[in-house]
Amino acid sequence: MEVNIHEAKTHFSRLLERVAMGEEVVIAKAGTPVAKLVPVKKLPKKRVFGSAKGDFTVPHDFNDPDPEIEDLFYNGPIAPK
Repeated sequence: MEVNIHEAKTHFSRLLERVAMGEEVVIAKAGTPVAKLVPVKKLPKKRVFGSAKGDFTVPHDFNDPDPEIEDLFYNGPIAPK
């Protein structure tokens, strides 16, 4: 949406409501755009270290090699000869 400066001053609160709902508003002077009102990106919530403690457990064999993948790696169709 594009509005002139006078309209922007007169209806600033209404324009901000529209911007808060995700719309962009261009403010023009004599038909030439000079500014844009855009919604502020919400910042992600700050992460708290250890907040997932107890939600899951890492299996004891997490780092063990996978025999199927090793077989494909060493004996697969494009393995070096």
